[in-house]
Amino acid sequence: MTHTSERLLLPSLPAMSRDRILIIEDDTTIGRALESTLDSEGHDTGWFRTAAAALEDAAARPPALVLLDLGLPDRDGVDVCHELRAIVPRTRIIMITARAEEVDLVVGLDAGADDYITKPFRLAELLARVRAHLRRLDDASSTIPRTVGDLTLDPGSRRVRIGETELGLRPKEFDLLELLVAETGQAVTRERIMEEVWDEHWFGSTKTLDMHILALRRKLEPSSVTITTLRHVGYRLDP
Repeated sequence: MTHTSERLLLPSLPAMSRDRILIIEDDTTIGRALESTLDSEGHDTGWFRTAAAALEDAAARPPALVLLDLGLPDRDGVDVCHELRAIVPRTRIIMITARAEEVDLVVGLDAGADDYITKPFRLAELLARVRAHLRRLDDASSTIPRTVGDLTLDPGSRRVRIGETELGLRPKEFDLLELLVAETGQAVTRERIMEEVWDEHWFGSTKTLDMHILALRRKLEPSSVTITTLRHVGYRLDP
């Protein structure tokens, strides 16, 4: 992890509301650094070293965002992610993991995580992701349902249906699909997706986009719509 002094060299950020952020991390050095940094950004931060204590707090004070370490002493982080998603379905969950294999990342995303960052990580990159997820929570979007083939996306209720069957999408999957649906039949570049769905100042790996596209394709398989990969360009939603 980047030394705490790096935080002092970062450019000043716009003032943010005191969103509740839950840190579930048993490593004292990482947990203390995250708590201190997020507190300095104006957030209401809670740091817990065990899953049991964190889940109890989440139920009592639903957080806007959770930073979840997968290597916890009392529970597997994937199981905790499942439980968090059931307790606080609209909360954004960013996994912090030392498990860099693709299969582990897919399992984590399927458990309900919206994003992941692997250890060791740069503090500036993690802050960029936190800002992006919180901004998406605050963004006002159109409430007019959109239909493509047998797929209906309702931004107001944040529901997606194939015919009469509702799909269970994670928040970030919904945001990604919403952008592709809005541009049905048109190429959407990877750069634009990262800017609009993740962060306009994104500078980390775009592998998280590939993981979300993979997950969306699996969930859209019963539908008449497909997500087409445009090599070296991006993606296109085709009816």
